[in-house]
Order: sequence, then C-alpha cells, then structure tokens
Amino acid sequence: MSNDWAEIYRSTFPGLVRFLQGKVWDVERARELAQEVFVRALREQPRRPRAWLFQVAANLARDEARTALRRRDHLAVIEGGLSEVDPRPDPLEVAAEAQRRRRVRDALDRLGERDREVLLLWDAGLDYGEIADRTGLSAGAVGTTLARARKRLVAAYGIEENDHAADG
Repeated sequence: MSNDWAEIYRSTFPGLVRFLQGKVWDVERARELAQEVFVRALREQPRRPRAWLFQVAANLARDEARTALRRRDHLAVIEGGLSEVDPRPDPLEVAAEAQRRRRVRDALDRLGERDREVLLLWDAGLDYGEIADRTGLSAGAVGTTLARARKRLVAAYGIEENDHAADG
C-alpha cells in the first residue's frame, strides 16, 4: 500500500510544527525539524505515517534540546556569559510575548512527562487513537488523561501567575 505523501504533508505538517514548537520553543527551528522528519519518512516509507512522524519528531526534539544545552553552556564559557541584544521593533510587545511564553513553558514544565506529551500531541492535531499509539495509553484513557492534563496545566499556569505577581 502506497501512502499519499502530499496529502499526509498537507494534513500533518502544521500540527507537527506546533508539536515541535512546544518542545523546542522556536517556530523556525520547529519547521526545520518537521521538514527533516518528512525527509526521513520519505526514505523509510513507514506503514503508519502519522504515528511514525510524531515519534521521530519527539526524538529529534529531544536531541535538539540536548544539543541546545551543550551549545548554550559552551557559548557561555566562550563569551564569558554575555549575550547579544536582539533588536526588535516594539520592545514592550516583545517582552510581554517572551514573558507569556516563559510562563506557558514553566507551566508545561510543572506537568509530568505524560501530561505534557498528551497535550502537545493533541495540540498538534492527533486524534485519540494516534495519541494512544504514541503514548502507550489505551484509546479510552486518552480523553481522561487529556482532561486531567488540561486541568493541571491551568492550575500550573495559575501557580506561575501567582509566583509572578509575588515577584513583581
């Protein structure tokens, strides 16, 4: 059985990018990694493409995170901890967006790995069956896990908001 890769790309690429962005926090890098996933898929021709794509994406994101940490540590040593300023058109908007992203990232980091994974897969557009395949949960448990993960995310975001208010 041959897969319609053009259709798989059209229907999966945006969700794959969202999933990866939730992992690497950089939309351009997420797009690059998603393209790499599809290059690998075309070479491998997996039988269950969507599940395979998200599994490979998760592995690439994990590798990316390790590489980014090593690179950051290396640059800190080389540059003596100094960082360059990235000029933006409206610094207040950029700062507010960066703060919001940090708060969301911190809230996601407060969740367990399974909750974070289920939320990111759902946000990426996978259905319950695909999430079940990817996570090892039963299809019936995905809905319950997703509902609980959402509640935990809202609570974690609220904790982050309260911590931010106390600091400010």
